[in-house]
Amino acid sequence: MSIVDPLPVTDAVVALDCVSWATFTSLASESRGGRLAYDRGRLEIMSPSLGHENVKSLLCRFIEMFAEEQGIDLVAAGSVTLARDDLDRGIEADACYFFGSHMRLKSRDTIDLSVDPPPDLAVEVDMSRSSLDKLAIYASLGVGELWRTDGKTIEVLQLGSEGYRPTAASGLLPGFPKAEAMRLLANREAMSDTQAAREMRAACRNGEA
Repeated sequence: MSIVDPLPVTDAVVALDCVSWATFTSLASESRGGRLAYDRGRLEIMSPSLGHENVKSLLCRFIEMFAEEQGIDLVAAGSVTLARDDLDRGIEADACYFFGSHMRLKSRDTIDLSVDPPPDLAVEVDMSRSSLDKLAIYASLGVGELWRTDGKTIEVLQLGSEGYRPTAASGLLPGFPKAEAMRLLANREAMSDTQAAREMRAACRNGEA
């Protein structure tokens, strides 16, 4: 394999060319803390910053809080590796979720997309410049809804016949108070996570979209 110069980004990102599928899956099975993305021989390894992880943690907390308040069943799958060898593509989301009756997946060590459904929702914290078309990877794997955030804004994308398209509201979490979530993310340095969660819970209960 050949190494490409590290990308000048907030998160530490390194891209490698000419990486085999076997190498990618081996690294994914041993990965600790980093995020991997693979697209037909090109591997990207991202080591998230503290800010990245805090944004991810808060947004996931907001998602799960809203689902709890609204009685929406979901299963959190974290950064589980999503991959299909027939497509030669794979990715580790910052977080992903299954909605509805997927309790059986809780006991799995891995997800096999040849027999298992893809997650309904994936979260991508986009605080760095990627060398890969991650939207194309998620789309090829069949993830129906993708939330992207840069720590200030939240973009909700829904998968259609021509790829992802922005949408004003989530189809999985209708009524999610996105404006309040963005305000809290943008002001996270001025408050504790506990305070942010308290204010978000109030918005979830009051139906502030």
